[in-house]
Amino acid sequence: MKKNAIVGQSGGPTAVINASLYGIIKEGMAHDEIDRVYGMINGIEGFMSGNYMDLSNDLTAEELELLKLTPAAYLGSCRYKLPDDLSSPFYPALFEKFRVMDIGYFFYIGGNDSMDTVSKLSRYAAHHQSDIRFIGIPKTIDNDLVLTDHTPGYGSAAKYVADTVREIVLDASVYQQKSVTIIELMGRHAGWLTAASAMARKFEGDNPVLIYLPESDFNFEQFASDVDSALQKRSSIIICVSEGLSDSNGKFICEYADEARLDTFGHKMLTGSGKMLENFVRDRFGVKVRSIELNVSQRCSGMLASAVDIEESVQAGIKGVKTALEGITGMMIAFKRTADSPYTMECVTVDVNEVCNKEKLFPYEWISKNGTDVTDDFLTYALPLIQGEPERKMEGGRPVYLYRK
Repeated sequence: MKKNAIVGQSGGPTAVINASLYGIIKEGMAHDEIDRVYGMINGIEGFMSGNYMDLSNDLTAEELELLKLTPAAYLGSCRYKLPDDLSSPFYPALFEKFRVMDIGYFFYIGGNDSMDTVSKLSRYAAHHQSDIRFIGIPKTIDNDLVLTDHTPGYGSAAKYVADTVREIVLDASVYQQKSVTIIELMGRHAGWLTAASAMARKFEGDNPVLIYLPESDFNFEQFASDVDSALQKRSSIIICVSEGLSDSNGKFICEYADEARLDTFGHKMLTGSGKMLENFVRDRFGVKVRSIELNVSQRCSGMLASAVDIEESVQAGIKGVKTALEGITGMMIAFKRTADSPYTMECVTVDVNEVCNKEKLFPYEWISKNGTDVTDDFLTYALPLIQGEPERKMEGGRPVYLYRK
């Protein structure tokens, strides 16, 4: 019996989240078991308000191909935490909507909190003998989901960081006077994106000369010593720092300036580590100093998307559909690296309950002994993920993207 599929996007967007959506739509429409592929507008939150679209009918073949290369979340996103209590009236209301729409397959593209959504829905379905299959499709530039080699979205964000930092290095090198440039990168607890700045170097000893990850305790006096040593060797130094730097007591560096606010999930909203360190360096050394916060550009730069990342994101969506059609539920699609040189990987499934509410930190063994750099093992890991330039459709010198009407 034919059933309909529904897909949503949640959490912070990436440059390739729509490539996974493309894979789900494309593969879903290729199987007779699936009648229609619906898209939730603004995730679960929007769907509960009655907002959705028919992706299998509303998109032309040309628009579908544009979707594959369009950054940000085409369906819109949300940050909506489902009730922890599975006896909440929220769940029967949601499943009644699924029943009315004849939903048999549910796909949610997102990060840790989104996998928590898949976990709760699949557990509720199992308890109430629902035959809907729930599959999580990973997405996060933070690369902090467990049980997967890496996440869709990380490769493109890492490529953006590496390329942008390389350009900032060139810009900062043009003057003779002593100068310090501090680049703040996303990463609350995991330093994967900040580590990507190491790929900006053209030769050993090149900028950025100092890289600080949240996995290492930050100490202002040691930082001052590191900066002093670097300034003795060169006139211009670039320092890359994670937004989530904290001291040995767990206090975020940004909290030294102001109290951090909390988002709807209780996560501290971190901004200002770069500015805090800018003021510290200016006061301590009296040199020309500036801080740069790359902010959302790390996740929305479609023009610097990695071709490898795009294709792997598509494969994650395809694998999700195939997995659901096999009768499997309560799983997340993961990447298993099978070789480094040449790089190869395969899509596998992992229990979503073993993924949600956990965090994969940057490996301590990939952090240099003095805590100011990353090792070559990280470069071996990350370089394959930023390879390739997708063929884009351009118009008037600008990329053509798909906008939801």
